[in-house]
Amino acid sequence: MRPTKTARPTMDEYFMEIAKVVAKRSTCLRQNVGAVIVKDKRILTTGYNGAPSGLPHCLDIGCLREQLNVPSGERHELCRAVHAEQNAIIQAAVHGVSIEGATLYTTHQPCIMCAKMIINAKIKKVVYGREYADGRGLEFLEEAGIEVIYFPAGDDE
Repeated sequence: MRPTKTARPTMDEYFMEIAKVVAKRSTCLRQNVGAVIVKDKRILTTGYNGAPSGLPHCLDIGCLREQLNVPSGERHELCRAVHAEQNAIIQAAVHGVSIEGATLYTTHQPCIMCAKMIINAKIKKVVYGREYADGRGLEFLEEAGIEVIYFPAGDDE
């Protein structure tokens, strides 16, 4: 008897699942975020939120935003971490990989800072899985003509 075949995931499901796995590397105490940049069905780069390379992680030294009770979506400059979307874009720059025209899959809706980087990186589409307190990022992406798709993350997080 043949085993039951599970449904093959769509490309959005596939890359969003990979973004969820990438998020598991996050060192943020508040939210674990993962991002994957894809072009022509191929992964170009990934990123997760955490302290800059070589610096202590929030997991090790604590979170200033948490200590000051700063609400989600506010006072980004106090955050020690580089956001997942930023890290994915930075990895492309470090390794000389063009992401122009690519799709960014991210477990969370991009903030305003990430949206500006996404626009200037010429990414054409953003697929995100969870909503974020700061809606200005979505406004910027839509104003720039970037296709934005909300793809609910599901209950497994």
